[in-house]
Amino acid sequence: MFKTTLEIQNLKCSGCANTIKTKLIDIEDITELSIDNKQNTVTFSYEKEETAQEVKQVLLKLGYPVVGDSNTIGTKAKSFVSCAIGRMNN
Repeated sequence: MFKTTLEIQNLKCSGCANTIKTKLIDIEDITELSIDNKQNTVTFSYEKEETAQEVKQVLLKLGYPVVGDSNTIGTKAKSFVSCAIGRMNN
């Protein structure tokens, strides 16, 4: 089993965290998922090596790229939409 922590961009609040959690929980291989708004991190355990890349892709699609990856205005806009959805569903 692997465990990793990703530092991500655009994580602002519990609404963001709720959206991220809702989407990442759907990935079959993920366990022990936690999101830290203060540290801007997502931590999870997984079995298959390709799962970490899948998580990064989901985060990017939601508007939360990993630190070091491109963070365009379009990506930032996606994060605001994801945040709003997370707040409504919280």
